[in-house]
Amino acid sequence: MAKPIMAKATAVWLVDNTTLSFKQIADFCELHELEVQGIADGDVAAGVKGFDPIANNQLTQDEIDKAEADPLHKLKLKFNAAAVGEEKRRGPRYTPLSKRQDRPNSILWLVKFHPELTDGQIAKLVGTTKPTIQSIRERTHWNIANMQPIDPVALGLCKQSELDAAVQKAASKKAADGVVMSDDERRKLVSTEQSLTMETEPKIPTAISGLETFSLSEPDEDPRDKEEEIDADSFFNLPGDSGDDEDEQP
Repeated sequence: MAKPIMAKATAVWLVDNTTLSFKQIADFCELHELEVQGIADGDVAAGVKGFDPIANNQLTQDEIDKAEADPLHKLKLKFNAAAVGEEKRRGPRYTPLSKRQDRPNSILWLVKFHPELTDGQIAKLVGTTKPTIQSIRERTHWNIANMQPIDPVALGLCKQSELDAAVQKAASKKAADGVVMSDDERRKLVSTEQSLTMETEPKIPTAISGLETFSLSEPDEDPRDKEEEIDADSFFNLPGDSGDDEDEQP
């Protein structure tokens, strides 16, 4: 159901001028029931002037009478033919001025770590334009030498759930197109919650992957058996001694 304009002021008017229940008013104005009760008690919207929904073509008196007679009846916003096609246009995401300087860094991060995302998805996530994304992809951006890839979630440019949804959509499109993904790409295309629960795959470092394995000794063979037996008496024979002491005369 569409929300009435000036919802809180409309709720103030309905509390003051009708016998509708708090739930009926809350459902119509898209407020919490306790908030409507706070309006009735004077704790909420104390300085807000009531906004007449009948005079402003949002409700009819017959609709209010039906709702007052039946507590289960839900108020319906009056159809306004002049408002058809005037829905809010969906444009690029608004980025505060204080964060706009960080957008190129976040685009560089997305291009580097999620190349499967399209320019349209990146533009929607961080609120930028396709020419800017293309210049960063081709490394022709005027400030590319000073840019550092930074996670847009850490910068507050988008939510983690929005990034995960975009990545999942890109994964589905790749699967539909029959593109074969590597293990690293498949790991990137899962959500944060799923990736944290995945087991780490053991990998051999590339620096030692080509080394051959050598057998030092047989399992049943004691390396100490190969050591030379050393005669203890040889330590007492100096190099200059002849060793024939019994032949010497006193």
